[in-house]
Amino acid sequence: MNGFLVNAILYILAAIICVPVAKKLGMGSVLGYLIAGILIGPYLLGFITNEGQGQDIMHATEFGVVMMLFLIGLELEPKNLWKMRQLILKVGLSQVLITSALVFGIGILFEVQWQISLAIGLSMALSSTAIVLQSLKEKNQMNGPNGRLSFGVLLMQDIAVIPILALLPLLIIGDPILSTNASEMHGLIDSLPGWAQTLSIFGAIGIVVLLGQFGFGPLLNYVAKSRLRELFTASALLIVVGISFLMELVGLSPALGAFLAGVILANSPYRHALESDLEPFKGLLLGLFFMAVGSTINFSLIFNNATTVISLTMGIIVLKTVILLIIGKSRKLNLSDNLSFAIGLSQVGEFSFVTYAFALQLGIFDQSISDTLMAVTALSMTITPILMVVLDKVINPAINKTHKTIEKEMDSIEEHNKVILIGFGHFGSTLGRFLRANGVEATILDSDPDRVEYLRKMGFKVYFGDGTRADLLLSAGVMDASILISALDNTEYSIKLVELCREEFPHLEVMIRAKNRYDAFELMEMGVKNIYREHLDTSIRMGEDVLKKLGFRAHTVHRLAKQFRDYDESALKVLVNFKDNTDEYISKSRQQIEMQESLLSGELMRKFSVNDHTWDSDSIKEAVNSQEKPAE
Repeated sequence: MNGFLVNAILYILAAIICVPVAKKLGMGSVLGYLIAGILIGPYLLGFITNEGQGQDIMHATEFGVVMMLFLIGLELEPKNLWKMRQLILKVGLSQVLITSALVFGIGILFEVQWQISLAIGLSMALSSTAIVLQSLKEKNQMNGPNGRLSFGVLLMQDIAVIPILALLPLLIIGDPILSTNASEMHGLIDSLPGWAQTLSIFGAIGIVVLLGQFGFGPLLNYVAKSRLRELFTASALLIVVGISFLMELVGLSPALGAFLAGVILANSPYRHALESDLEPFKGLLLGLFFMAVGSTINFSLIFNNATTVISLTMGIIVLKTVILLIIGKSRKLNLSDNLSFAIGLSQVGEFSFVTYAFALQLGIFDQSISDTLMAVTALSMTITPILMVVLDKVINPAINKTHKTIEKEMDSIEEHNKVILIGFGHFGSTLGRFLRANGVEATILDSDPDRVEYLRKMGFKVYFGDGTRADLLLSAGVMDASILISALDNTEYSIKLVELCREEFPHLEVMIRAKNRYDAFELMEMGVKNIYREHLDTSIRMGEDVLKKLGFRAHTVHRLAKQFRDYDESALKVLVNFKDNTDEYISKSRQQIEMQESLLSGELMRKFSVNDHTWDSDSIKEAVNSQEKPAE
C-alpha cells in the first residue's frame, strides 16, 4: 500500500472534519488544523507514524511557511518597508532584544552554559508569523492598531532570523566541546570554520538579492510570452523552490530567503500574477504545516518531563505576554487591543524549529535539549490559539461591559449635531467633506488614536472613541441626532452598532456601509434598510462615463444609471432569501440579470432620447453661442 497516498488521505480527512468544527465553535482554522494534527499524529492515535519524532513531517510541510513569507514579501515594496522603519525598529527590535536578554539572563541564573542560553533566548524571542497573521486576517484586524503593531513585530522577527542564524556558528568558536556533533551536519559549508559559515550565509543572501534584481524578471518575461498559465505557475514555484534550496545549502531558513525574494519582486509587473498563482498553494500548505506542528507534540516526552515542559511553556508565554503588554501600553493601545496583541504573539514561532535544528547540527544543543525545546514550542503554538479564544469570547466582552474608560480617555464631546458619523478613513472622510461642503455638520467619531491625531493636524474636528459604546454616543448628543452613519469597513462592528441602536436609540435612522452584497445580506437580515455597497456607485459612475464617451446623451445615461441601480437594489431583496442555497442563488441571480438587461434594453428603445440632448453642456453652449451671434 502506498504510504504517501494513505498519509495524504488521513491529513485531508482530518482537516475536513476538525477545521469546520473548530470554526463553528469560534476557535478559528489554525486551532482546527493543530487539533487535527494532534489527533492523527504519532503520539496520540498514531494514524501517522514517524520514526524521526515528527520532524520529517515538519520538514515536508514547512514549505507552506516558505510560500506565505514569499507572498508577504510581494506585498511589501522596499519604499513601504522604509516607511515602516519606526514601527519595525522601535517596536519589533525592542521585543526581540528584551525577550532574548531576559531568557538569556534566566538561563545564566540557572547555570546553563552561556552559548546554550543565548541560542535559546534568540530562538524563543520569535513568534509564529503563520498563526498570528492567519488569526488577524480571519478576524479582519490586519488594518487595526493591534494588527499593524503585530505585523511590525513579526516583520522584525522575520528579518532577525538572518543575523540569528549567522550568529549561531560563531558560538562554537573557541569551545571544541560544542562541536562534537559536527560530523552529523550536512551541507556545503559544514566543514568550514564558524566565521566562514557566517560569511557564506551573507553571501547566499546576496545571491538571492542579485537574482531578484536581475534574474527573475527576464525569466518571468520569457515565460509570460508563451501565454501558458500553467507554465507561469511552474515558474513561480521554481523561484520559491530554488531559493529554498539555496538557503538550505547554507543552513539558512528557506522561508527567509523566499521573503527577501518577495520584497525584491514587489515592484515587478508580475507581482499580482505571482500572488494569484501561488495563493491556493499557500492556503493548503499552511494548513498542512499547522497539522504537522500538532503532530510533533511528543506527549510521552511531555508526560515524562511534565513539570519541566509545562513550566517552560507557561513561563515563556507569560514572559513574552508581559513584555508585549508593556510595549503595547507604550504605543497607547487600549486594553482589549493590547491583550490581543500581547497574547497573540506570546507563542514561540515556527522559525524556532529551524534554529533548534541548526543549533543541534552545530553541537550547541544535545538531542534532549532540542527535543524539549521542540515540545515547548509546539505546545506554546497550540496553547496560544486557545488563550485567544478565551480572550475573545470571555475576557474582552467582560472588559467592554465593565471597563468604562479605555486606556486612552474618550474625548469629551461638546458639539451636538443632527448627524453622527462613525469612522473617518478614506470612505468616511469623503462623505464628511461632502456633507460639510453642503452646510451639514456631523459629529465625527473614530477609534484609531493615530488617525484622530493626524486628522486633527489637518484641521478636521474628530473625536476619539468607540462608537459601539452607549455612553460615548450619549455624550456625542445621540438623543438630539436623527441620523447615525457607520462608514467603517467592518461588518461585525456595524452589526454590533445596529444592535445597540435598536436597543438604546430606536429613533435613529441608521445608515451602514457594506463591502459587498454578502455583507449587505447579513445587514438586511437584521432589518437594516439603508445599506450602501462601497463599490456599487463607483462602478456605475464609470459605466456612465463609458456610455458618454461612446456618444450617449447625458440624460439618457443618467436615467439608465438610476434604473440600473434601482433594479440592482430590488434584485438584492430577492437574492437575500437564497444566499444559503448555492444552486438556487445562482439560478435566481441569472433570472434577475436577464430581467434587468431586458428591462434596460426596453428603456433604451423608447423615445426618451429625443430631447435628452438638453442635458448636455456642449449642446447648451452651442445653443447659447448661436443666439449670441449677430445677424448677418
